[in-house]
Amino acid sequence: MRKVYQNIIKLILAVSIIASGFLLNLSVTLSAADTDKMEVHFIDVGQGDATLITNGGHSMLIDAGDDTKGTTIQNYLQKQNIKKLDYLILTHPDADHIGGAPVIITKFDIDKVFMSNYEKDNKTYQKLIQAMDNKRLKGKTPAVGSQYALGTAQITILAPNKTYNNPNDASIALIIQNGDNKFLFTGDAQEPAENDILENDLAVSADVYHAGHHGSRTSTSETFFAAVKPSYAVISCGVGNSYGHPHAQTLNTFRTNGVKVYRTDEQGSIIAVSDGKEITWNCTPSETWLAGEATVSSSTVGEVADSSVVTYVCNKNTKKFHKPACSSVNDMSEKNKLEVTLSREEVIAQGYVPCKRCKP
Repeated sequence: MRKVYQNIIKLILAVSIIASGFLLNLSVTLSAADTDKMEVHFIDVGQGDATLITNGGHSMLIDAGDDTKGTTIQNYLQKQNIKKLDYLILTHPDADHIGGAPVIITKFDIDKVFMSNYEKDNKTYQKLIQAMDNKRLKGKTPAVGSQYALGTAQITILAPNKTYNNPNDASIALIIQNGDNKFLFTGDAQEPAENDILENDLAVSADVYHAGHHGSRTSTSETFFAAVKPSYAVISCGVGNSYGHPHAQTLNTFRTNGVKVYRTDEQGSIIAVSDGKEITWNCTPSETWLAGEATVSSSTVGEVADSSVVTYVCNKNTKKFHKPACSSVNDMSEKNKLEVTLSREEVIAQGYVPCKRCKP
C-alpha cells in the first residue's frame, strides 16, 4: 500500500513538472507577442506638414498644415476612423504647420498637446490658442529625452534643446520606434538645431527620415545626415512652391547615399506601414530627382545649384530682403514674408533692397 502511495506522489510530481514547463513556455510565448502594426500617413497638404501615426488603436498627429487644410485633414482622419488623438504635436508655430490645428482641436478629442517653446504674435497663433482654450487644453513643450507610448511604439523627444531666436530651430523633434523600425521627425529644424540634437547624445539613426524643412538646404546637414543614416526619406512640399523645395543639395545628399525618396508633391499622401521588422509603402519611390529650385535658378535638374543661389526672406511691405537668421525676420508678419531661393542679383532685380542689419 505504501508503495502505491509513493507511485501516486511520483506521478503527481511528474505532472506538476510538466505543467510548470507548459506554463513557462506559455509565459515566454505571451511575452514575445508581436509588435502592433504602425501606420505613418504623410498627408498631402501642399506646402506644409501633417503626419498621422496610428498603432494599436492609438493615434498621433504631427502638425496640421495651413489654415486652408484643416477640413482636409479632418476628413482624412475620419476616413481612418480616428475619433480621438492621444497626441497632437505642433512642431513650431509657422502657419504651414499650425494653421489647420484649430479645426482638428475643435473636431476631435485630444489627450495631450505638445508645442514648441517659441510663440508668435499673429492671428494664426491666436486662433490656435483660442481653440485650445475653448476645449480647455493646455499645451506644453516636452522635455528632451522624455519618452511616451503610442500603443507598442515608443516616442523619444530630441528637441528643442534651447531657446532660439527663430521658430524653425525651435521645432520639436522626435523619433518614434516600433519594434526594430524607427521614424525621425525634425519639423523645420535647421543646421544649428540639428547640431544641438547631436550634442545631446540621444540616438537619431532611423529607417525613415521626414526630411527637415520640406527638403530645404538649410536642413539635413552632412553631419546630421551621417548620424541618421536613413534608408528612406519623405519630403512634404507643395507643387511649384515659391520656396523652391526640395532643394537640389538635399536631393543630391539622398541620391548619392542610395536613399529612397518619397514626395507628397509628386505622389500625394504617402503611407508607410511598420510591422516592427519590415516597412512597406503604398507607392514606389520617386525617380525624378526634380529640385524645386530648378525653375528659379536654371540649374540642371538633380545637380547642386550654383553657389550664388541663396535662400533669402523678403518683406513684401518694406521691399527689403534678409538672411533667414536676421532678427528682423522674427518681427515680420506672415502675410508680408516671402522666402525665395535666388541669387542676390536676382532678388535686387525684383525690386528688393538688402537689409542694413544683416547685410545679405
